[in-house]
Amino acid sequence: MNNRVLRWMRGQRDTGRWRNTDAMYRAVVVGVGLVVAGVLLHELVLVLFGAPLLISAMLAMTRPQPAEPVVHQPTLPRALEQSQLAEAVFDIDAGPGVELVALRAPHGKTRGAGPVHLLPGNVEQVRTTLGHGGWGEGVDLRLDRLFAGPDALRVYGPIVGTEGRRTILPPVKVLPAGPLPPRPSGLVGVHRSPRPGDSTELRDIPAFQPGDRLRRIDWRVSLRTSAATGGVMSPSALHVRERHADADASLVLAIDTRVDVGAHVGEWASAMIGNGVRAGGSLDTSVLAACSLAASYLRQGDRVGLVDLGRPQLSLAPGTGSRQLLKIRHQLVICARSAGWASKPVLRPQQAPAGSLVMVLSPFLDDAMVELTATVVRRGTRVLAMDLLPEHLIAAERDPWGEAVLRVLRAEHAVRLQTLREHGIPVLRWGDEASATLRVLARGRR
Repeated sequence: MNNRVLRWMRGQRDTGRWRNTDAMYRAVVVGVGLVVAGVLLHELVLVLFGAPLLISAMLAMTRPQPAEPVVHQPTLPRALEQSQLAEAVFDIDAGPGVELVALRAPHGKTRGAGPVHLLPGNVEQVRTTLGHGGWGEGVDLRLDRLFAGPDALRVYGPIVGTEGRRTILPPVKVLPAGPLPPRPSGLVGVHRSPRPGDSTELRDIPAFQPGDRLRRIDWRVSLRTSAATGGVMSPSALHVRERHADADASLVLAIDTRVDVGAHVGEWASAMIGNGVRAGGSLDTSVLAACSLAASYLRQGDRVGLVDLGRPQLSLAPGTGSRQLLKIRHQLVICARSAGWASKPVLRPQQAPAGSLVMVLSPFLDDAMVELTATVVRRGTRVLAMDLLPEHLIAAERDPWGEAVLRVLRAEHAVRLQTLREHGIPVLRWGDEASATLRVLARGRR
């Protein structure tokens, strides 16, 4: 009979209102049982043990029910920098009659449910600082709570808080901008154009022609020319300084999101939990490199676009300014979240405008990437290849063929890179070597 009563009482739980706990049911059952047993057996000790339990349960039942507790969750920015700390302040209105508040605030970088914090019932505010160890998108904050009345015989909850999603933007490392071909359609920018214009770099000193501006006359050359003809200044002796026009350039960052490999070859076949990105893997390095390259070229006024080779629909058209950098960083997070294997990489001709530079960031683990890169070169587009395969690969430990597989992988990878070089495509590695190579190429351009 008592078991059926307990099962019926437990079935009345409702997290949206105050309810009795198992401690309340045990206090009633055990208290009544001890008091009855003490009376029947004429044992005062049993009555003294059972009476406090029964009295506490009766007081909890007759006490007025507390009001519904309210928790106000703060509004945090939807996007944060990786090193930025955000302070979340929760306003708690528990009301009278609440003696204990149990809170748990798991967030995206916490493994498991997180610790439970017990606070007094009169607490009004709870502050927590959110720090992020890496970039990406996911559940950032959730406040689970449980409110308990006197002696924890009645509780309100547990209530699972509302999850907040936060985007942690990839960090930016400013690099020296490398060579970019000038866009013939523009007359502004920082790159020298073959067309005449109003830049500071001298192009030629031709003879004066009708329509030339008088402020462009080079009087030193004109006086020397007039002195050679008898010292008579005539219109034929006038010369003007002609300068190169400044043109902006277009850079297209093509990232390979089809694979994400790290240094341990044995882990390549295992998928990351929750669509995560391997720390230090090829995709992580690709995103960080794309952010740094975009920031460097946008800083000097160039146009930068983004192409996802695995999912072309996630690509971003070239643009300029700090707003374009923010859009690229957000789009890189989306590309990483949707990353996965695709049988064929795609780079459409309209995604790389005429005269632009395409920088392909990939570990080049399959022939399809080499064929795509060579196809883009045959279209007449300038291409740079950024090799993102980890330099020091580690063979699978428990696989007897691990070392052999590793040697085959390295040999095939070297053949692919050599094929790219034979097509006239410079191959760089991300890191200090890439920065030094971009500086050398930039000096060569000037």
